[in-house]
Amino acid sequence: MKPHVVLVLAALACLSTVVVATFATRRADASSNEPPVALAALTVKRTSAVAQQWPQTLAAVGSIAAWQEVVIGAEIGGQRLSRLLVDVGDRVKEGQLLAQLSPGTLAADLDASRAALQEAEVNAADASRSAARARALRGTEVLSAQAIDQASAAGDAAQARLAAARARVQTDTLRLAYTQVRAPDDGVISARPAVEGALVQQGAEIMRLQRQGRLEWRAELPGPELARVRPGQTVRIAPGGMQAMEGRVRKVAPQVDPQSRTGIVYVELNPGAPVRAGLFARGELLLDQHTVLTLPETAVLLRDGFSYVFRIEGGKVRQQKVTLGARRGDRVEIRDGLLADAAVVESGVGFLADGLTVRVAAAGPDMSPEPIAR
Repeated sequence: MKPHVVLVLAALACLSTVVVATFATRRADASSNEPPVALAALTVKRTSAVAQQWPQTLAAVGSIAAWQEVVIGAEIGGQRLSRLLVDVGDRVKEGQLLAQLSPGTLAADLDASRAALQEAEVNAADASRSAARARALRGTEVLSAQAIDQASAAGDAAQARLAAARARVQTDTLRLAYTQVRAPDDGVISARPAVEGALVQQGAEIMRLQRQGRLEWRAELPGPELARVRPGQTVRIAPGGMQAMEGRVRKVAPQVDPQSRTGIVYVELNPGAPVRAGLFARGELLLDQHTVLTLPETAVLLRDGFSYVFRIEGGKVRQQKVTLGARRGDRVEIRDGLLADAAVVESGVGFLADGLTVRVAAAGPDMSPEPIAR
């Protein structure tokens, strides 16, 4: 190839390289002048801590028991249990016949006592008339003073035998009445260990009665906490797997168990409460009311063993550490770390990070919680 042709080709190659480099540089400059693409901001709802009146509570555990349980037993011994007229769970009225013992010879003993009473009445009447006649002859020589005194003494002795005969009749009547076992009060039969046909001894248990059907919750509290409890305070009780119910403190034990260092609070349950004696239950005693700051539980983030909320500041969120307190329903008490009316993110806090840009949704209807009143 000729030398001048080579020089021309080389010049053309250099020129094309310069053109390409210049075009690339211009494109780079143009792209650097374009505004950066903005990331999409999360939309959040705004809420704030609200001051509410919350009851101050004291948690306790205990068992449901009968207010008073009466052991109904036999008041006479050696008789056979012929009939049982009620069963466990039956409601009874005061004086209602619950069981019948076989009278055996008790009826015959009563008949004999009554016959002896009639004889004593006749003898006492005769002796009284004789004594009256003898006293009428006092001061005469018909009867001596000794005979008159003997007649008076015989009359007095006859009256004493009459009184003894009457007492025996009363005793035998009472023993016969004891063969009928009656309810000492209104209530519910809670147990019936006796069986028909068994020979019953005096004092042997036949059945048990929950007086008036009343139940109570016997809550155990540490000794120092008993001083905070007063009769009449409202108590909320939640037996396992059952609907919560209310009661009132009836009395507080005057002493503490030296072994467990706990005392008993007796809580009277409302009549007709759907519980049974022997159930274990947790509860809380409502002591007083105090003002607390609360937030929805959805506004609190639990991370690394601490609690946080996200404050809204000028389109960004700032992570704020807080100290939590009690929980009631879907709200939680904020004890420290947040001021009242401070704007925070209401929900979805698990997707946020400190300094993240957010967009606050338009405010909807006022859904602020009503103060809790007791």
